[in-house]
Amino acid sequence: MGKIRLNTDAELVAAIQEGLKRTGGYCPCRREQKPEYKCMCEEFKEQIKDPEFEGYCHCYLYYKER
Repeated sequence: MGKIRLNTDAELVAAIQEGLKRTGGYCPCRREQKPEYKCMCEEFKEQIKDPEFEGYCHCYLYYKER
C-alpha cells in the first residue's frame, strides 16, 4: 500500500478540518450524512486498496501516493 498524506495546501486542509468539526466527522463536501461518508470515507478506503491508485479522496483532504 502506498503512503497516505494530507493535502499540501494548508488552507484547504484547515477549511476541510473545520467542516469535519461542524458535521461531526462527515465529509463536508457531501450533501448527506451517511455512514459511508464518515471521514475517511468508504469510497477512498476502497480506492486505496488498489496498489495502482494514486490520487485524492473526494474532498481533497487526503492523497495516496503509489
